[in-house]
Amino acid sequence: MKALLVNGSPRAKGCTYTALTELAKTLEAEGIETEIIHVGNKDVRGCIACRKCHSTGSGKCVFDDIVNEVAPKLAEADAFVIGSPVYFASPAGGVVSFLDRLFFSTLNTDKTMKVGAAVVSCRRGGNTATFDMLNKYFTMNGMPIVSSQYWNMVYGGRPEEVLEDKEGLQTMRTLGRNMAFLMKSIQMGKEKLGLPEKEPAIFTNFHNNIS
Repeated sequence: MKALLVNGSPRAKGCTYTALTELAKTLEAEGIETEIIHVGNKDVRGCIACRKCHSTGSGKCVFDDIVNEVAPKLAEADAFVIGSPVYFASPAGGVVSFLDRLFFSTLNTDKTMKVGAAVVSCRRGGNTATFDMLNKYFTMNGMPIVSSQYWNMVYGGRPEEVLEDKEGLQTMRTLGRNMAFLMKSIQMGKEKLGLPEKEPAIFTNFHNNIS
């Protein structure tokens, strides 16, 4: 089984990476293969709602960059983790652009029961708002969210400070063990029960009737 961890921080080996590394070590100890991909230093533009990814049937974003590189990895992974620093009480802008395009262009990729988790690093505040925002990508895609002993976050302005956040690091380890357990449990469930039945999607647009 494999977990895909995405580092959305511009800094390759900063606070977010430090948290993800603690999580990855725990997952590896539980027999889960991990891969950390750094996307925060890429020039990722936002979605322009051209819908080419769907109209062409390719499932690929019209902007051929790191988003299209990660999409097949997401399809193959059993778990997906997005890590982001806090910028002005929200995820880093590149993280939002990356996730918008990744999840929209892969709407036809069945993510049912792929495990999802968000990991947030901050110096002081804005962490819960960032954490809430990131989790919404999972909840509309049938992806169970993994919890820990606290919200999945670490504190520190530098990696060295994150390493001093003993509770934060423990939260990452607990997250890793819980994630491994859920991944293995879902795999067993799929083998014995299969995936939940799906109805054809219904899309309703609300508008005012103006005569």
